[in-house]
Amino acid sequence: DVFEQPQRVGHKKIEFHINTDIPAVLQINSEKEKNNDLYSATEEINNTGFGRIFPAPNSNDKMETEEEEDEIPSEFISRRDLEKNRLSSEEMEKFSVFKNYEPGDPNCRIYVKNLAKQVQEKDLKFIFGRYVDFQSEVERNMFDIRLMKEGRMKGQAFIGLPNEKAAAKALNEANGYVLFEKPMVVQFARSARPKQDANEGKRKK
Repeated sequence: DVFEQPQRVGHKKIEFHINTDIPAVLQINSEKEKNNDLYSATEEINNTGFGRIFPAPNSNDKMETEEEEDEIPSEFISRRDLEKNRLSSEEMEKFSVFKNYEPGDPNCRIYVKNLAKQVQEKDLKFIFGRYVDFQSEVERNMFDIRLMKEGRMKGQAFIGLPNEKAAAKALNEANGYVLFEKPMVVQFARSARPKQDANEGKRKK
């Protein structure tokens, strides 16, 4: 009698109301995929007090994007996009433009052909600008794009890069890249060396 008898209570329902809306800040962030945007987004969330808590990005992914974004400014194509839209060596064999493909002798100037008619200089700058350090005046001045739009040379371009290393990297990464549904053929330009050098080479022989 001292203890009260337990009263029977019906089943209690526990309901959780979880809001699945993603804040606009994070949607913008996922589209842009920029680290700076990620930091500013997390800062905005932090400033709102004890708001929603979002999972931190995977540290491996973060490191990869940091490495890539630190090297290449965002106004140029990323390595990931280059690889994604590039033909594999097996696919290249199916195209006649890659038949008897030879990269040529390494130099700082590259030759690009099989360009679609709607390609503009800005498109080539978007791709090949990633191999130039625009903070260096010397490299900036050496970066040169000559896109042929008329006559027999139509659909071809010559691109001057700061050095052979940059040109070789551009050739390896951009050859077979599909731009406006046409794969680019990238080679070292033949007429890159001045004629004097060629004559000196003959004399030495």
